[in-house]
Amino acid sequence: MYVLWSVLSALLYGAADFAGGLATRRSNVESVIILSQIAGACLALGFIVATQTALPGPLTIVWSLAAGASGLVGLATLYRGLARGVVAIVSPVSALVAALLPALFGIASGERPSALAMAGALLCIPAILFLSWQPKGDSDKRRSRLSIIDGLVAGAGFGCFFIALSRTGHDDGLWPVAFARLASLFLMIAIALIGRRGVRVPKGSRRLAIVAGFADMGANILFLLATRSGLLSIVSVISSLFPAPTVLLARVFQKERIPPLRALGLVMALAGVALIGIKGQ
Repeated sequence: MYVLWSVLSALLYGAADFAGGLATRRSNVESVIILSQIAGACLALGFIVATQTALPGPLTIVWSLAAGASGLVGLATLYRGLARGVVAIVSPVSALVAALLPALFGIASGERPSALAMAGALLCIPAILFLSWQPKGDSDKRRSRLSIIDGLVAGAGFGCFFIALSRTGHDDGLWPVAFARLASLFLMIAIALIGRRGVRVPKGSRRLAIVAGFADMGANILFLLATRSGLLSIVSVISSLFPAPTVLLARVFQKERIPPLRALGLVMALAGVALIGIKGQ
């Protein structure tokens, strides 16, 4: 079941990136992040109230807050990189680091995936790069260097988010994602206030920001469920295939052409997930 949760998590992460990217074209990054974070927090708290889950212990709260802070670093740096750098560098580097960091952490912690699962994960890693590939349109070395740095920092933020979330208690319901989201929300509000940035989202971007927030929270919930039944080293790789749904959504709604390398990435991603699903972990 963890393979299904991981795949659905990747789909929702991709949808969140697509909606959030469209929203930031019409508004500043801070306002979009804040509104999307509020939407996600409301979704998580709604589930918690409905399920009447008891408050978790202090260790889970600490890991959850750490997840929220690192996730915000990843998201803010990714948006900054996409705005100032080369998308063809920032996107694949961040996705690859987000996959590798928790995967290596899981293996170092004693996880031992099956041979088929390992083969599937290894197939998914280059698929992430191909899915994010774009034709080179910038030869500026400084921009390329900054793009690599932004990609590494964003990927490290997302990777640490995955690791921290996986360390929370299995019996704590959805409190981990709720605390993580509240932490990132308050940090983002503080950053916006200190920088004197406006937090009002234009009417045309509000729905997109809310959709991004719901999708991102849904992805976080599914990732959490996946780590509770599967190996972090495998779940993190599958969940990092989020460029795939972003590519498909851009094709459907914006009529963007899918280059051959991206198409190859889609095929490799499907093959990798199929290998993982054959024999589980």
